[in-house]
Amino acid sequence: MISRRSALAAAVFALGAALVGCASVDDPSSTLPADAPLIAFYGDSYTLGTGATSPSVRWSTRIAESRGWREFNPSVNGLGFINNRTLFGDGDVPSMIIEQQPDLIMVTMGLNDNFSFPFAADAIEAQITTDLRRLRDGVPDARIIVVEPFWYTAQQPESVGIIIDWVRAGAAAIGADYIEGASTWIAGRDGEMADDGLHPNDEGYTLMTRRMDAALLELGL
Repeated sequence: MISRRSALAAAVFALGAALVGCASVDDPSSTLPADAPLIAFYGDSYTLGTGATSPSVRWSTRIAESRGWREFNPSVNGLGFINNRTLFGDGDVPSMIIEQQPDLIMVTMGLNDNFSFPFAADAIEAQITTDLRRLRDGVPDARIIVVEPFWYTAQQPESVGIIIDWVRAGAAAIGADYIEGASTWIAGRDGEMADDGLHPNDEGYTLMTRRMDAALLELGL
């Protein structure tokens, strides 16, 4: 593992700062009935909707609206299980989700941890296990869907596959549903990326919505 970290350091660490930003928390209230299912999203900029012209265009909102689900989306730009994270416990995103006691939880984390992988691989692996277990124990009746971490370039650093394996194993350990293949959905598609070259544009989020919709239909959702 030490040699892998050294080999990846130059390739990915310099990119990490570009994906860091501030938090945004959505009010779970909506025009839907109060007893409509509530879905909570634990994600980063690709779930927050960075790069879209409006939050209404992001895939999470489209998926929720099409299914009559209320949405709670406290996703954070640049957030990883370890990357750009200062809180572990009360006040962090998992604790916000647990407080809402949603019916469904979708975890779309791991992209940004590639930028911390060269110096924090062991911590990332451990935190994946910790966060997923907290969500399962904190909302025992929720259906949890864990998504393979997204990626944004056609060529993937070795760390992407390693983190995917850790996320898949963490999902299996808590009996969560798992959606494979998401690391390739938007990767390398120039016409579907925003001007920053890092985030999907409206067309990219439309593509992600189609892919996520199909994956959820396969899970019976």
